[in-house]
Amino acid sequence: QVQLSESGGGSVQAGGSLSLSCVVSGGTFSSYVMAWFRQAPTKEREFVSAITTAGHSVHNVDFVNGRFTISRDNTKNTVYLQMNSLKPEDTANYYCAARLRRSTSEDRRSYDYWGQGTQVTVSS
Repeated sequence: QVQLSESGGGSVQAGGSLSLSCVVSGGTFSSYVMAWFRQAPTKEREFVSAITTAGHSVHNVDFVNGRFTISRDNTKNTVYLQMNSLKPEDTANYYCAARLRRSTSEDRRSYDYWGQGTQVTVSS
């Protein structure tokens, strides 16, 4: 059974940074495209960033370009999201997701496995 476990969320002031981690167990991590999504209260879950299996290609949504960086370590079965210059509108529950495809996708329905999420709160 594949399990994803996020950590690293917390509360920070605007302009600050947080680093999220997601450890995958029970599967072949290097076979998964990994992604981060987020969901704010009363809003739909939205795509943030994704990375291909070997980490050679990254796809970011426009509103995080230059602020967030996704990376992965296949020796540690872990994907990361470094978030800098955080804004109050970045406040959300952040989820990691995995999909058994070669390409990234912004469509949350195409991801096979999900974590439980980690809360990020940015105050002004």
